[in-house]
Amino acid sequence: MKRLFGTLAVLATLPLWGAAALAVALAVLLADGRPVLFSQMRAGRGGKPFRLWKFRTMRDGEGGDMERTTRLGRFLRATSLDELPQLALVLAGKMALVGPRPLPVRYLPRYSPTEARRHDVRPGITGLAQVNGRNAISWRRKFALDVWYARNRSLALDAKILLLTFWKVVRRSGIDSSAGETMEEFSGGRAYREGATSASIAASPETLRR
Repeated sequence: MKRLFGTLAVLATLPLWGAAALAVALAVLLADGRPVLFSQMRAGRGGKPFRLWKFRTMRDGEGGDMERTTRLGRFLRATSLDELPQLALVLAGKMALVGPRPLPVRYLPRYSPTEARRHDVRPGITGLAQVNGRNAISWRRKFALDVWYARNRSLALDAKILLLTFWKVVRRSGIDSSAGETMEEFSGGRAYREGATSASIAASPETLRR
């Protein structure tokens, strides 16, 4: 039912997001040149790798993410327009409208067994972590929200997350992490595990308590 809902929603809005995607592609081409798209292998449902596509927001070369992010790229990230190509992945069944954000495949061996439960569902274009702080929250909190969603998912919950996502995008909140414009590398390990408890993983998201 969830996949059918997502597919119908994407098809119904195809003229809107398709036109927006073409406009963004042209803007990236004119402002930053080729390539227009950025791709990377990410872990999907069950940890199965798939290729994720985004509009390119950074230039090549040395420097951190903040330094390499272009002026147009900052706007695309703030409005989430860089994620538009992923709507095609919803049609392909690789992603869902709502679910844990897909992360690099290299992270797979770094998850605890509980954190790995985030892969029980298809990854989403938006998710519970995106409406509860996005890049402004820690990895531990992000994974706790992902696992909570995987255990409590429903169409009603998805509808609420989609509405909250629209509101967050309008307000442009939670885009940047404290370390810069993207999340720092997730390394896992003993230092990360210290302080993690099953209670923190199971914690209900604050946003949805309101």
